[in-house]
Amino acid sequence: MAEAVVSGVVKTSRETFGTITMANRSNKEKLKHLQSTYGVQMTTDWLKAVQENDIIVFATPPQTHEELLRALSPHISGQLVVTVAAGIDPEFLEDRLPEKTPVCWIMPNTAAQIGMSMSTYTCGRSVESHHRPYIEALLNAIGPAEELTSEQVHNLTAVTGSAPAFIYYVEKALEEAAVKYGISEEQARRLVVQMMKGSVAMLEAGHSPDDLMEQVASPGGSTAEGLRVLDTYGVDRMFQQAVQAANEHARAQGEES
Repeated sequence: MAEAVVSGVVKTSRETFGTITMANRSNKEKLKHLQSTYGVQMTTDWLKAVQENDIIVFATPPQTHEELLRALSPHISGQLVVTVAAGIDPEFLEDRLPEKTPVCWIMPNTAAQIGMSMSTYTCGRSVESHHRPYIEALLNAIGPAEELTSEQVHNLTAVTGSAPAFIYYVEKALEEAAVKYGISEEQARRLVVQMMKGSVAMLEAGHSPDDLMEQVASPGGSTAEGLRVLDTYGVDRMFQQAVQAANEHARAQGEES
């Protein structure tokens, strides 16, 4: 995720941020790759870099935040602190950083790698108008975004953050079904991916899912029979349960950090 953000920022907002420094305490080879690819600075002394920069972005797992914020706190003097970790909301950050530290929680998904993430985000109490252009530039670098309350970001973590994996699960199942009818895996991938692209395009054109299903599924027809099987197995409820499970796990990670 760190590379996705940096890649997007370099392409869209390099002038906004000026000097960009990447820190990694253990993977020097990764830092060298980022430096040569994106022209950023690199360091293994991240606390020194904190004192020299105005915005700190944590792209580390939730369970690392407790330790990192404890180390960071003495070096904070007004810098904007941003995290992209599941479950680490503004309240979590504010409780562990000096009073009035501006903080922001961004929940992207892996499509950030191609600038197509649908991110949700929420800001802490001390974020002011002059911080907004930097937050927006970070978001624009990885795709569209929606500002929500902290509770809403928690509750939608699975819908925008985890659900791409659910979609890939469906895509894989359809591929496997197609291969059983004698086509190659490559052909199956092309067929299913293009079908999904077209389906998304129809939704983007403003059609509702119910109307689109009705267009495809004539009463008593073959598509209706397929939908009947999905209803019989409660696939819609399975997805809702998957969303709930992912959300609960993400929230627990934040609480345990």
